[in-house]
Amino acid sequence: MKVTGFTIIRNALKYDYPVVEAINSILPICDEFVVAVGNSDDTTLNLIKSINSSKIKIIETIWDDSLRKGGQVLAIETNKAFDAISNDTDWCFYIQSDECVHEKYLDEIKSAMMKYKDNPNVDGLLFNYLHFYGHYNYIGNSSRWYNKEIRIIKNNKSIRSYKDAQGFRKTDDSKLRVKQINAEIYHYGWVKTPKAQQAKQENFHKMWHDDEWLNKNVAKVEEFDYSEIDSLDDFKGTHPQVYKQRILEANWNFKFDKSKIKISLKDKFKNIVKKITGWNIGEYKNYKLI
Repeated sequence: MKVTGFTIIRNALKYDYPVVEAINSILPICDEFVVAVGNSDDTTLNLIKSINSSKIKIIETIWDDSLRKGGQVLAIETNKAFDAISNDTDWCFYIQSDECVHEKYLDEIKSAMMKYKDNPNVDGLLFNYLHFYGHYNYIGNSSRWYNKEIRIIKNNKSIRSYKDAQGFRKTDDSKLRVKQINAEIYHYGWVKTPKAQQAKQENFHKMWHDDEWLNKNVAKVEEFDYSEIDSLDDFKGTHPQVYKQRILEANWNFKFDKSKIKISLKDKFKNIVKKITGWNIGEYKNYKLI
């Protein structure tokens, strides 16, 4: 069984994307890793080249900055990385530059890939998600966060990155048939210094909206206001080892006051049902669970 990881990255240093941690978190179970490095305003290319592994394969790409609707440029760039994966690969492990896999899940993930490698009815593997917010000790628990997504797919080029690259579909727009596995993706996109988060938000929204929308909806401030969040839970687990240094260097303060939880009665009811039954009412499902 051959496994190839793949990701895209641009301006990792400028916007503080933990792409090296993302790559290193799954590199032990990958035979190869394709990184599509976009044209950057910083030394992102050198950062990726500094990863000490012969598994890394870099392709350099040019992002189309005129694409400012629906985050479609992210899917286009993801497909470039996916298409660069060699035909002898069985499974392709996609990880975004602000995601990470805890080392405790690597054996489980590899076992699932072995189990379903030759099953023609399985297009991909589905992960649960933890979304960290504000700091490393809080996770989002309201309906604004997606709970599951596909991150491992068969090496079938009729599979394409979908919309803003959150998930995948077939070229005929059909959903992938997937197996749920007992593993989580840790999403750290909302954990960085308030200044870096604000800079990221200003840049990130350019892939969805025009300048008029940005001027109306993105605050012109130095630092992002993390207090504008509806609800959070305390994180009581452990972080991946690759995040050890980042956590030690975290030098900003954020405390969530649970007395200020701002979720609706509807969301409160949905959270209760989820805790009791595991059923997430109204969950968006861009896949067919088999």
